[in-house]
Amino acid sequence: MSDLTRSANPKIIAVANQKGGVGKTTTTINLGAALAEKGQNVLIVDLDPQGNASTGLGIEPDDRIYTTYDLLLEDVDLREVILTTSTENLKLIPANVDLSSADIELMSNEKRSFLLHDTLRQPAMETFSFDYILIDCPPSLNLLTVNAMVAAHSILVPLQSEFFALEGLSQLMLTIRDVRQSANPDLRIEGVVLTMYDARNNLSQQVEADARANLADLVFQTVIPRNVRVSEAPSYALPVLAYDTQSKGAAAYRMLADELVAKNTKLAA
Repeated sequence: MSDLTRSANPKIIAVANQKGGVGKTTTTINLGAALAEKGQNVLIVDLDPQGNASTGLGIEPDDRIYTTYDLLLEDVDLREVILTTSTENLKLIPANVDLSSADIELMSNEKRSFLLHDTLRQPAMETFSFDYILIDCPPSLNLLTVNAMVAAHSILVPLQSEFFALEGLSQLMLTIRDVRQSANPDLRIEGVVLTMYDARNNLSQQVEADARANLADLVFQTVIPRNVRVSEAPSYALPVLAYDTQSKGAAAYRMLADELVAKNTKLAA
């Protein structure tokens, strides 16, 4: 499609893994913050009914007057839904528990898989001049996740450094293949990022070796370490880059942002 031309539009990346607890929201928040720190204009779309990305960026439930639910199902104006965060260059479309019923309500909509795609390509979006849009997907392969995949140019997959980590990827890859065949033929895998990595742990090293052997260049060189500062930051409603800018976690997300931008600069050349 012509509206997917990257030079004129923001790069849209869905952060997805149907397995919970893999660092998906943490990666969305901190990669977004690291990109924003580099001067990129970033929008995070919270597509998880738990609303953890919204909470982690300091948006209180009472301040979520309009959410992704209203954007997808109530035709609320895009400019009413996008909120400013405490991080410069980083904006958010928040979510709350209302989104938990969206899957059922979407079923009766004939454009059910394309609602987010169309929303993120409204003319109003041009006024924000975003460089990157990161979509924090729910931990399931439901219609919300399919909406994210149809809307996105690529999928970023956080992979926890634990036993059986690779086994859960097969169903995700099948879903990506189905979306390519039915709705978004240009969808590609941005990459797999290893999270909660402990270099002292033989298991982490084995998971990394297996991932690189099976997925080769799809695995980012940057790994995200298990770091207490990364775990603490959400309770202070801050990205780790703001909570402890000198921490190993902050450094890792800066490296991931550098790697992501370099990869996309090379692709655009």
